[in-house]
Amino acid sequence: MSDLLLIALFAFLGAAAAGLLGALALRLFRRRSLVVSLTVVAAVAVTAMLAGTLAVAWAMFLSPHDLSVVTTVVAMAAVVSLGTAVLLGRWVAASSRELTLAARSFGDGGTFAAPEAPATAELAALTRELAATSAKLDSSRERERALETSRRELVAWISHDLRTPLAGLRAMSEALEDGMAVDSKRYLRQIRTEVDRMNDMVGDLFELSRIHAGSLSLTPTRISVYDLVGDALAGADPLAREHGVRLVGDRIEAVPVEVDAKEMSRVLGNLLINAIRRTPADGTVAVAAHRAGAGVVLSVTDGCGGIPEEDLPRVFDTGWRGTHARTPPAGAGLGLAIVRGIVEAHAGRAEVRNVTGGCCFEVTLPQA
Repeated sequence: MSDLLLIALFAFLGAAAAGLLGALALRLFRRRSLVVSLTVVAAVAVTAMLAGTLAVAWAMFLSPHDLSVVTTVVAMAAVVSLGTAVLLGRWVAASSRELTLAARSFGDGGTFAAPEAPATAELAALTRELAATSAKLDSSRERERALETSRRELVAWISHDLRTPLAGLRAMSEALEDGMAVDSKRYLRQIRTEVDRMNDMVGDLFELSRIHAGSLSLTPTRISVYDLVGDALAGADPLAREHGVRLVGDRIEAVPVEVDAKEMSRVLGNLLINAIRRTPADGTVAVAAHRAGAGVVLSVTDGCGGIPEEDLPRVFDTGWRGTHARTPPAGAGLGLAIVRGIVEAHAGRAEVRNVTGGCCFEVTLPQA
């Protein structure tokens, strides 16, 4: 038993010496290629075995022939081990280089293309993560481009919409100042109308800025959808009468929701105003509300004739108006963007689809 412990001690001392040298080598070469590190690891394993074997052999006073046999066997094992380590290191390094090149093109603004050559499980996992990140970045770039396009259109359209009433206000004020206005009361009424229109536009811009900044403050209360829609219909009725449009709201379930009544009234008001203005005289705007799973769906259906399919994804974008006509009361194209922002702040979603003769805007809210 004591001989066995002595042999183990000599083997441990020889292997420990090789291990210390290997650890020092790994520290020196830690910034070098993976091939070097794998070669060092293989060399440490073989050297540790050789050092332990030789230490035991010398302690056992083996004959020179027996010692040379043991040394030769260990040396052949070292050659095979080092060769295998170099091949493995070169394969992993090649896979790593391919992944680096793919990631470099991905970082330059392109799309990540995964290397075709098979790699280790860790590199394959990294490749999958980079591919998923690339897909997310592509989606983010598309949203950024769409937002930038909407932002530029909004600036151009707002500039136009503000310039037109300002020019009219200036002309009317100059006419009043010079005493050239025949009917001063009519001029004052027109000035009041233009000021109210500009005030509404500025109010929409402020509301949209709060939504985009995430500072929209909600005060949720439990309210029946029937009461919410009823108030919105009552508020839109004068505009509907003016345009000769019928409002229909006979398919409304009394479903409770927990929302900010003021903000949701604005949502329904914007949808109804858009629907009434887009629906021709003698047309119908229908409002409905019903349960759908764990949510409540409020819909406003108009008779606008439908929206081109290519424009449907842009309906809720900032500044979208669906037409290039800039005549009042077209608005600044902020109403539907505000609708989406308020609905999403309530953990809901806003959607639009074409129906026969028009389109249907749907707002889905969580049920209380």
